[in-house]
Amino acid sequence: MNTDAQVIDLTPENIADYGVCGYKDVKKHKELRSKIEWFNQYYPKGLRIKVLLSESGSYQGMLEYLPGEYAHRPVKADGYMFIHCVFVGFKKEFKGKGYASSLIDECINDAKSQNMLGVAIVTRKGSFMIDNRLFLKKGFEIVDHTKPDFDLLVFKFNPESENPTFKPHLTDIEKEYNEGLTIIRSPQCPYTEKNVNAIIETAKNKFKLPTNLIDLKDSASAQNTPCAFGVFCIIYNGKIISHHPISNTRFENIMTKELK
Repeated sequence: MNTDAQVIDLTPENIADYGVCGYKDVKKHKELRSKIEWFNQYYPKGLRIKVLLSESGSYQGMLEYLPGEYAHRPVKADGYMFIHCVFVGFKKEFKGKGYASSLIDECINDAKSQNMLGVAIVTRKGSFMIDNRLFLKKGFEIVDHTKPDFDLLVFKFNPESENPTFKPHLTDIEKEYNEGLTIIRSPQCPYTEKNVNAIIETAKNKFKLPTNLIDLKDSASAQNTPCAFGVFCIIYNGKIISHHPISNTRFENIMTKELK
């Protein structure tokens, strides 16, 4: 890793000092307060967040992972270390320097030191998650896929180990969420807080839709969501209309098309 940045391990003692995902003000941002509470719950279970800081102290990237049995994605990945998210480069000069690859290496080494089966991650071709190119270059392989554009990848230490998989209930959306609007979210991702209240108001007042907000309480409930992102989705009459957090304006545009 280049020397113009350093990696900080977040802990329950310092997470409020560094913040997460661009949120730094605990008093101002409910998103950060919820994330810290979630972090403190899962840190003893093996959750780790590594933050990339520039020499000036600016936040330029992060990696979050934890043992697969606690993954907040609808996957069966027990025995694997599971990466929730990785990104680098609020500023473009930090992109393309190998930082993301080095962060992933730290996760792989951590998994090896704990005698785990390997490392797994969900990627997608669409918005809001990293795509699979970096992981394929590092020797990960695609072992499962689910609509519309989600891949499950794994880096196995023993090729004979059982592959992780997406959970089969992902195709059963219509049975459980077939009436009105349902929003599912988890504090694992700070962005799941933003715009939700405005979307609910728009749904009720503009589109006259009965709306149900489900706040996921733990990894078990996240693993049973109908969307591969796991920690956020919006469902209308049994159809997922957004697989990731969106603006209220985007929601209005989607619903206007749906109701034509």
